Amino acid sequence: MNNQPSLISNAFQIFMSEAPQHSQAWGAMLQGLANASALDNKTAALAYLAVLAALRLESGIPFHIQAAKQAGASREEVISAILVGLPAAGHSVTQVLPMAIAAYDA
Repeated sequence: MNNQPSLISNAFQIFMSEAPQHSQAWGAMLQGLANASALDNKTAALAYLAVLAALRLESGIPFHIQAAKQAGASREEVISAILVGLPAAGHSVTQVLPMAIAAYDA
């Protein structure tokens, strides 16, 4: 039995199970955007974390931290990505740091 919490938020799990056609369309759109990007996987994952932190979309942090880690991002790079928005978004990005560090270290 797996006692680890899911990296996917409950809201997104419900979206996938209760609206499978929408979920599939969403996945296809994401794949298309990833294929169109000139960024390598690690850079894209770190940039996405910066956006999540700036927008305070905390529910996506654990999943996307693991994606960045799997793409080769170090703990220090993840922290820097979270804080890159500090000048533009303000101190609110620091609110994501505890969750981000815990997710990276898990």
